[in-house]
Amino acid sequence: MTALPQRGAGADGDLGNEVEGYLLWQARVAEAERRAREFTGSLDWLTTAQREEIERRYVADSLRRARADLERIAARCVSLRAEYENRYALVRRRLVGVVLAVCAGCATLATLLLVL
Repeated sequence: MTALPQRGAGADGDLGNEVEGYLLWQARVAEAERRAREFTGSLDWLTTAQREEIERRYVADSLRRARADLERIAARCVSLRAEYENRYALVRRRLVGVVLAVCAGCATLATLLLVL
């Protein structure tokens, strides 16, 4: 359960982002393993096999939770991106409309001034 979560290639496919994600996940794995060792360290009555099993389950649970958290964050990022893209498109349409109205007004004004 120490493998990097698989994900599809993004629109950019940026190697730097892939490496950063891998390193962050490996840090998460190392932290989960460290916490598991700390948790079982005070349980002196455990046999070696029991200690290893508890550590393995602790790490698996920690990584499952971390993955779920990351998936929720990624889903929220996608929804925010769509929200901002829609807002940007609306602002852009309004700006184009205002620019066209100003240009039409200027052309009308210029025509009226030429006629007078």
